[in-house]
Amino acid sequence: MKALQYTKVGSHPEVVEIEKPSPGPGQVLLKVTAAGVCHSDEYVMSLSEEDYTAQGYPLPLTLGHEGAGIVEELGEGVEHLSVGDAVAVYGPWGCGRCHQCAQGKENYCVNAAAEGIKPPGLGAPGSMAEYMIIDDPRHVVPLGDLDPVQNVSLTDAGLTPYHAIKASLPKLGAGTFAVVIGTGGLGHVGIQILRALSGAQVIALDISEEKLDLARHVGAHHTVISDEKAAAAIREITGGIGANAVFDFVGAKPTMALAASVAASEADVTIVGIGGGTVEIGFGRIAFDAAVRIPYWGSRAELIEVLDLARSGQVSVETQRYSLDDAPAAYEALAAGAVRGRAVIVP
Repeated sequence: MKALQYTKVGSHPEVVEIEKPSPGPGQVLLKVTAAGVCHSDEYVMSLSEEDYTAQGYPLPLTLGHEGAGIVEELGEGVEHLSVGDAVAVYGPWGCGRCHQCAQGKENYCVNAAAEGIKPPGLGAPGSMAEYMIIDDPRHVVPLGDLDPVQNVSLTDAGLTPYHAIKASLPKLGAGTFAVVIGTGGLGHVGIQILRALSGAQVIALDISEEKLDLARHVGAHHTVISDEKAAAAIREITGGIGANAVFDFVGAKPTMALAASVAASEADVTIVGIGGGTVEIGFGRIAFDAAVRIPYWGSRAELIEVLDLARSGQVSVETQRYSLDDAPAAYEALAAGAVRGRAVIVP
C-alpha cells in the first residue's frame, strides 16, 4: 500500500510502498478515507537528529495524526464495532488504565510516556496511508454521515481549540472579549467554537488581510493585524480593560508576549500553538489574578461533542484537498503559509 513517510531526519516526507498491516488481537484495521495535515508534523520534522531520537520518534514514520476511515477488519476480541463502520480517530492514545484515562482524558495519560505509547503519526504509524492500525477500539468514535474529508481535521484542529476554550467558558459571558491569535487551521475553528458556545465578542489577529478575511468569514467580530500596534488596538476595542480570555494558536515569543500584555484581570491566557516561544510571568508583568494555561489536545468525550457541533452546522473546516501522491506538496504549501484553513489528504 502507499504511505507518506518521514524516512530520514532533515529530509522531506515521501510517498513509499509498504506492506498492508493486519490487525492483532484487540486492534482495528481502518481503510483511510481522509487524513489532516498539521503544523505538529512540521515541528517533528524540524527536530535535530539528537532531539528526534530523544523524543522517541521512529524512522521511518508514517505521518498523520488526524484520521478518519472505514472499518476494514477487526482483530480478535474486538466488540461493538462492525466492518463498514465510518469512524474518526481519537489521536492522543493512552494506557486506558490510569485515573485520567478512566475519565476519557487520554491526552493527559500518566503512563503513556513510560510505556512508550505514542499517538498515530507522532510515533505510531499514522493516517497518511491507504490503511492504518488502531491499537484499541476505544480510540475511534462514530463519524456517521459526516463527510470524512470535510471533518477529519476536527480530530485535532477542532478538538484542541474546543478543549482549550471549554475551560474558559465561565469567563466568557455576555459583554466579555476573547482574543484569538492566529486564524489558520486551529484558529479559524476556535473562532467558530467561541461564537457557538460563548457570549464573548471575538477579536481575531493574524499577519495578513488574507488570513483575517477567513477570520471574518467564520464569524470574528473584530480583526486586527498582528503587529506592534495590535495591543493598543485590542485595548481600544475592549475599552481599555483587556480581554477576558486570550487563545494563542501560534505560540511564538512575540505572540505569547502579546497574549500576556492584553489579558484583563482574572483572564485566562491559553497557549495552544507550539511555535517554541516563552513568556516571562511575574508580579507586574501580567494582570492581577490572570492564569496562564498550556493545554494539550482534548478528551474522547470532547471529540464526540465537537463532531456534534459539526452535525448541527455550528462548526466547519475550510479544507484544501490533496491526493496521497501529492501529499508532499501539501506540506510545502503549509510551510509557505499558503493553506487556507486545513489541508486534507485523500488516499
